[in-house]
Amino acid sequence: MNLDPNTDLTFTRRLKVPRALVWKCWTTPEHIRNFFVPRPHTIEACDIDLRVGGRFNTTMNVDGNRMENKGVYLEIIDGARLVFTDTYGEGWKPAADPFMTAILDLSDDDDGGTIYTATARHRSPEACKRHEDMGFFGGWGTVVTQLEEYAQSLG
Repeated sequence: MNLDPNTDLTFTRRLKVPRALVWKCWTTPEHIRNFFVPRPHTIEACDIDLRVGGRFNTTMNVDGNRMENKGVYLEIIDGARLVFTDTYGEGWKPAADPFMTAILDLSDDDDGGTIYTATARHRSPEACKRHEDMGFFGGWGTVVTQLEEYAQSLG
């Protein structure tokens, strides 16, 4: 994947959790609720229709404010890649004010864990900068740490 430093944010981590379990956590609503936003924020609802064009909707509670995020899956490679966006809602309905497209790439490491790469692609350098200033690296880093801890607890 060719990354554009003006519009893309990305990082890679090694997780001490098997890739199949990371995949299960990312594709199951009851698991998403346990890691998808940095604590103390919460996920109040999650609705997944895991297919290209299927919905990936979440309702977050951030400091008492409900934030609904409606999106769709653009690409699914079982166990290896999830691409989702808020640019469209279910039925390919365009969003009024889209924010980003997320790409999660998963592969096995040599120790039975997962190489986890998260990328956020934005429509403009300004949107990318806004996401970086909002705390992309800290927030998404916290989410992947929470994911790893949660997945280990399922082990």
